[in-house]
Amino acid sequence: MPKIELTRVNGDFGFEASDENGHIVKMDSSPESGGQNYGVRPMQMLLMGLAGCSAIDVITILKKQRQEVEDYKMVVNGAREAGKEPSLWKDVTIEFHLFGNIDENKAAKAVELSLDKYCSVAATLKDSGTEISWKVFVHPQILTEK
Repeated sequence: MPKIELTRVNGDFGFEASDENGHIVKMDSSPESGGQNYGVRPMQMLLMGLAGCSAIDVITILKKQRQEVEDYKMVVNGAREAGKEPSLWKDVTIEFHLFGNIDENKAAKAVELSLDKYCSVAATLKDSGTEISWKVFVHPQILTEK
């Protein structure tokens, strides 16, 4: 079973979470809520997890189809419920930018499979009522700015 440890290291809400392999993530609350911008907000971390989970799926699927994914980028935007506690993610939109010699139909199908079948983070968000929409962009040249 995965194990996460969380330790307060900066002000009231600056935390470091680590997994059993020693990987560390910094988290904090917003300055408006008493944080100091020490790290990522926990709710934004959910969107980061969604991006990472789906990226692994999409690249794995495309590699199995012998597509040449030379570079990859995602842009994730989310809107939370207003005036509620807890304030869940209501709508999430994702742009998938794939770079290389990639068939557009295969790219679109890989994204669909990830978000509708394989990505556990997407399933978790959807089960909480989040609407996830996406667009896929295939670029023939490699991304030069990261």
